[in-house]
Parts: sequence; C-alpha cells; structure tokens
Amino acid sequence: MIQTTFPESSTPDVAVRVRGLRKRYGDVTALDGVDLDVPRGSVLGLLGPNGAGKTTVVRILSTLLRATAGTAEVAGLDVATRGQEVRRRIGLSGQYAAVDEYLTGFENLDMIGRLYHLGRRRSRERARELLAAFRLEEAGDRPTRTYSGGMRRRLDLAGALVADPEVLFLDEPTTGLDPRGRTEMWDVIRGLVDGGTTLLLTTQYLEEADYLADRIVVIDHGRVIAEGTADELKLEVGGERLEVTVADPGRLAVAAEVLAVLGSIRLDEPRRRLSVSVEGGVDALSHGLRLLEEREVALHDVGLRRPTLDDVFMVLTGRVAEPGEADEDDEADEADGADGADEADGEKRS
Repeated sequence: MIQTTFPESSTPDVAVRVRGLRKRYGDVTALDGVDLDVPRGSVLGLLGPNGAGKTTVVRILSTLLRATAGTAEVAGLDVATRGQEVRRRIGLSGQYAAVDEYLTGFENLDMIGRLYHLGRRRSRERARELLAAFRLEEAGDRPTRTYSGGMRRRLDLAGALVADPEVLFLDEPTTGLDPRGRTEMWDVIRGLVDGGTTLLLTTQYLEEADYLADRIVVIDHGRVIAEGTADELKLEVGGERLEVTVADPGRLAVAAEVLAVLGSIRLDEPRRRLSVSVEGGVDALSHGLRLLEEREVALHDVGLRRPTLDDVFMVLTGRVAEPGEADEDDEADEADGADGADEADGEKRS
C-alpha cells in the first residue's frame, strides 16, 4: 500500500466537519446552512425525504460539487481548496453500482487500483483481497453483467475501499436491493465500521439508520431539523404508545373516548386502529384494558411499543419515508456536477 504523509487535522477527533454549507441552483436552494460533525471511527446517518439535500451534501464532501457558501473539511482538509488530497483519503459508493459490466469483478477492482496509482502488483493483490472479503471470489473472473443486483452493489462498495480510505461515503447503498440483499450489505458495512472506518451514510430506510448509525442527522428542505442518537430522537417523539385494534369498526369512537384519559389519541379508521401516548408502561396497558372491558369494547389486537424512527420521521417531516427513489435534487446535482468533475480532473492532471 502507498504510504503518504498528510498534514495533521485541525480537528483530530473529527473526520468530517461541515459549517454553514449552502448550495443554490439559480432560484432553487438545495442546502440552506447545514452543520454536521462525524467523529473518527463512527457512523453518521444522514436521514431525510426525497429532495432533502442528502446527496448534495455527499457530492460536496467528495469534491464532485462546489458549495455556494460555507466550509467543509474531510480528514482536516478543506474540500474546496485541497480536493486532490481529499480524494486520496475517501471512498464513495453512490446510489447505483458504478461497475463496468463488460469487465470481470477482478478487472473492475484492478482498474480502480491502477487509477489510484497502487501499481500493477498491489492493484492485483488488493483486488483479490476485496473479492474474498465481499464473498465474490467464485464470481471474480466472470463479467459483471452476469452478477445479481446484490453482487454488483457489493462489488461497487469493494471498489470504494480499494485505496483503504479513512472516510467512506455511502449514498443510499442498498437502494433497489431485496430484503436479503439489504441485510447482507448491512453485515458488510457493519464489519467495516467494526474495523474502524469512519462512515457517512445517507438512507431512506429507517431501519438501516437505526441498525448502522451511531448518530443520526435528519435533514429536510436543505436544513438540519434534528440530530441525536436513534434513542434520543425517539424520545423527542414521546414515550411509549398503547396500540389497539378493535374487533367492531363501530366501536372505534368509543375506544378513543375511553382511552383519551391516558393521553393524546391517533386514529387509523381504515384499519380499526388507534394509538395513545402513555406513561407507565405495563401499568398503563393494564389500566387501558380495564377501561375498554368496562365499556365492552372487544379487541382484535393490543400492544405496547416504543416509538420507531418511522414515527420520528413522520413527526419531524410530516411525510413517510419513500425508500428506493432517487433524490429530487439529483438532476440539478448532475448538471452542476459536470463542472465539479472537470475541476477534479484538472487537479489530477496538474
């Protein structure tokens, strides 16, 4: 592996530091003053609905776009003025697998190694190491057009790791995968994190953020609207909720009237369901059941649960998550990104 000496970071415990980041496309504001920090060796989940600005953040941090205003540092290096050095330290995997389908898995990884100037021998060694690490050894000498979607995503992630990056950016890495493929990717990503990789992950899969992220930043309309651990964000929504499904739709209103003494009610009439915020856990459940029994409200189902990130997302953004769709700001990013890519190529040639 090539050893390169870099200047010490001005913030040694922070791998990614963003302050007042703004990005405009004409009259459209994609980012409106974003602040965030990613401590070294941690995972930050960037969560938000379509068009929130998640992909724009990643593209600026990976030097593919230039911000309109604000500052961004990766590994202590300003992404606007030291892009070439930043690119030596990062890995990037986008929403879609960027592999050449006419090359084999091995040839894809070997080519990336050559582009990083690892040399012929080290590039080939690194390609074989990563094929083994991502369980692609048997398919390594097959053209990638024969790979499944999950295999392509794993190969794309392996490509982002060829140069042993300090910081890894994953932009919706499991988009388009079936549940099994998504779970496999989570295991791979968790292994990277356990090995000390710093990771910024954008996602619309709420369970993905819950499982992988140490901290979560929720972004909407280009602004950070909440930040904390998954548990902290869930507490902001409220405590536990008592959920009941009545057997007779005609008794739902009665159930709501009875349980209103416990807390605020949320009705779901099509499903004959209601939920009520409660305190006291099992005691509140027992009390609620006694009240319903006294009014002879028969239940089909009952349960006590904590808030999920789905609840957090709905409360904070007023929308449900829609995984599997590209961000609405992608088109604008791509139009602007051509300039960023040209600047990056200019740096590499200089």
